[in-house]
Amino acid sequence: MALPDGTIEAPLSLLWTPAQLAVLAKVIDLNGFSAAARALGVPKAAVSRAVADLEKSLGVRLLERTTRRVALTHAGKLLFAHASRIVEESDAARAVIARLHAPLSGPLRVVADPTFGRVLLTPLVPRFLESFPDIPLEVALDADTENATDWDVAIRTRTSAPAEFASRLLGAPPALLCATAAYLQSRGTPTRPDDLRAHDLLTPELTDLPQFRLRFERGLLRAEVPVSPKLAVDDPAVLHAATAAGLGIGLLPEFLCRQGLATGRLKPVLSDWTLPAAAELHAVYPAALEADLRVRHFVDFLAANIVPALAGARPDAAAGPSAT
Repeated sequence: MALPDGTIEAPLSLLWTPAQLAVLAKVIDLNGFSAAARALGVPKAAVSRAVADLEKSLGVRLLERTTRRVALTHAGKLLFAHASRIVEESDAARAVIARLHAPLSGPLRVVADPTFGRVLLTPLVPRFLESFPDIPLEVALDADTENATDWDVAIRTRTSAPAEFASRLLGAPPALLCATAAYLQSRGTPTRPDDLRAHDLLTPELTDLPQFRLRFERGLLRAEVPVSPKLAVDDPAVLHAATAAGLGIGLLPEFLCRQGLATGRLKPVLSDWTLPAAAELHAVYPAALEADLRVRHFVDFLAANIVPALAGARPDAAAGPSAT
């Protein structure tokens, strides 16, 4: 039919659709029109018509039909990969919606770095189970969270993850410098940031640069001190143990130092200066579970309750210590 501007309007039956591509993929996957019709729950004639309309709209033959089997033509092979992806995405979409409406079932598997897990996650587990008694938990304190088949939600400081994962920022612990009274008596107490150059520093793991840079703020003042640590490690528990043993001045998340500071075992260093916060804490989970109510409830609960625990006595701390 000619339109007012002179173009020709194709009949709706000749407009190819993603559904027709999906039918083509099913015919090839199951090696026949009858099997595809049974899998799709439609008459065989509807499957044949869908493939025929697709071929007609594209102007090429896609299948070679024999009495025993069907085979893709060259054009069909070029199109089949795209058709298969449409089927995969359709199946994934159906699974997401089904999970959204499905009743909660099975334990939610949670894994966390041991240091953060013991101090921050452990106190919250009983409160979560009280608030959501229908969501059982399996909690593992394990620094290795790379094997995503073993968990549903991982609590970690590393944010790099493949595209099939989603993450949510939970907060960043304030950081401070502290040392034992014995260390400070033997080496002296720093009164300004630059004094740290003469001390043994215990810091988070270095980047690929040769020095760790400590950045300070006090009102409008800024200071940056490059240091070569006596110990650089990616485990805050090890840093805390080394600091408590009197090996030097440690750069630590504030929440790890509370008990030591309260009992006098640790003393704050340069407490009138503000350091950037410790590494950000994230909840990471497969993107396919984003609509899972168990995951949503758990991550929302963490975001609401870990942040106050992270803030501690230093709610004004800024973002991320840096090694540059």
